[in-house]
Amino acid sequence: MSGPLAHVTVLDLSRVLAGPWCTQHLADLGATVIKVERPGQGDDTRAWGPPYLRDAAGRDTSEAAYYLACNRGKRSVAVDFTTPEGRAIVRALALGADVLVENYKVGGLARHGLDHASLAKENPRLVYCSITGFGQDGPYAERAGYDFIIQGMAGFMSVTGERDERPGGGPQKAGVAITDLVTGLFAATGILAALAERERTGLGRHVDACLFDSAVAMMAVMDMNYLVTGRAPGRYGNAHANIVPYEVFACADGHLILAVGNDSQFAKFCEAAGVPQWAADPRFARNADRVRNRATLVPMVAGVVRARRQREWLDLLEPLGVPCGPINTLDQVFEEPQLAARALRFDLPHPLAGTVPQVALPLRFDGAPSNADWPPPLLGQHTREVLASRLRYDDARIDDLAARGVIGL
Repeated sequence: MSGPLAHVTVLDLSRVLAGPWCTQHLADLGATVIKVERPGQGDDTRAWGPPYLRDAAGRDTSEAAYYLACNRGKRSVAVDFTTPEGRAIVRALALGADVLVENYKVGGLARHGLDHASLAKENPRLVYCSITGFGQDGPYAERAGYDFIIQGMAGFMSVTGERDERPGGGPQKAGVAITDLVTGLFAATGILAALAERERTGLGRHVDACLFDSAVAMMAVMDMNYLVTGRAPGRYGNAHANIVPYEVFACADGHLILAVGNDSQFAKFCEAAGVPQWAADPRFARNADRVRNRATLVPMVAGVVRARRQREWLDLLEPLGVPCGPINTLDQVFEEPQLAARALRFDLPHPLAGTVPQVALPLRFDGAPSNADWPPPLLGQHTREVLASRLRYDDARIDDLAARGVIGL
């Protein structure tokens, strides 16, 4: 592999989503990522299907789509580190790594000698990242973290969903495990910062990332709206708390997202819609006025938008610089010419299915994409290779460990 992190080796003891999402990003940036999994079982998400990847004959393989979303570019080593010999293998790999990522419960790896304090004594350069539900301290530290629950606890669901007084009103979770994903990104940022600092100090860090902290931080503007006013914001559905009109409107044949961000854009919208007088109305001239008179203006806009088809509005407003867009289903997303131009979808060779589709790392370096060129590995696919190349185990020793269930091949 090549990339900015081609000199970095990561030992990945994480599973499910937040940790694997973090380490996939590191793999896409060029790091060598060794994924440690339990023999015979592996990452929980391998079984989180259907859907499963299908082979050339259309039959389900053993690889769930969930697992395939966040594990490309990694080598899978199946090791039972609850055994003394398995523990020694993982410890040896950790002592030769630059980064270790784990998402066990607080203190869960200490009994195996794989906690930060134990490993840092022998490898002080190790950047050790722990990903948990609530962090390494505090009254909730011992609790398990689940994305759905954290979305509720951190306030995300209190501002997501239609208003209570409207049909279908009430709190909603995001359509993806957003706190897991954001935590993975924060964890990757912390790891990169620790690696950069190590260049100056020669010492690693213990990076503490958790779902709860990440979800609270992710609330961003909503946090500040509350902290400035002392009032907890509520749900606005598809509307914006601070900008009007900025929501979804029904067209004659579907829906249109209208995101008018300033007064100039509002004036252009009004001109295009055939109602230029709205922009001069003191109730609507400035955004602050439009926010205060939301209940009056939004139904007026809705009536105008409903009179035309979605494509008509897009063709009319886009050239004027009035922000607008469709609500795509995923099949429509992957038909977007911009997605193809940015090479966001690509394929990797796969031993069971021929190829496996992937979605690219959304970063480019000097105009070029950076993606790992290995598919998500099969369970234990690289056990022999890694033990031989990194720990100098010979075939006889590897076969003996496999026969006794310490490792999986």
